[in-house]
Amino acid sequence: QVQLVESGGGLVQPGGSLRLSCAASGRIRRINVMGWYRQAPGKQRELVARIPSGDTTNYADSVKGRFTISRDNAKNTVYLQMNSLKLEDTAVYYCNAGVISATTYTYLDVWGQGTLVTVSS
Repeated sequence: QVQLVESGGGLVQPGGSLRLSCAASGRIRRINVMGWYRQAPGKQRELVARIPSGDTTNYADSVKGRFTISRDNAKNTVYLQMNSLKLEDTAVYYCNAGVISATTYTYLDVWGQGTLVTVSS
């Protein structure tokens, strides 16, 4: 079984910064893509940023230039540095990973439990 555990959410004022972390654990052969999604109240879950195993990164237009995704493959961890936060960034942020299981050698689409980010003055 593979688990993702997020941390780093909280309350921040507009213009502030937060750093989210997500660590994968369990029987992992390889992690392919890792990413962050978010879901605001009354809205659908949307992609924020994703990073495949290489250096390529993808961002939602709404966060380009403000958010940075990175990963530490040795620690099976992905980070999301969020700067210049806006009110509309308020949401539950979910970590996601595409994992090859070390026991079944099958592809698993794994989600974290979510961490709340609230941007408010």
